[in-house]
Amino acid sequence: MERKQYVCPKCGCTEYESDQFQATGGNFAKLFDVQNKRFTTISCKQCGYTELYKKPEDSAMDILDFLIGG
Repeated sequence: MERKQYVCPKCGCTEYESDQFQATGGNFAKLFDVQNKRFTTISCKQCGYTELYKKPEDSAMDILDFLIGG
């Protein structure tokens, strides 16, 4: 995969922060509070504009989240 230089589409800044978050998706996941949707975020350090990138699902992590009440 080719790594490209980040440039914010809103302000043109080239500095960013990367983070991750999880969310529930679907009725079954909401019912049992399973956070089965994972995303990587890229946020501009200057203006805060944030882009979300969906990460591939990991069935093993979904089961672990369910078992420990994730």
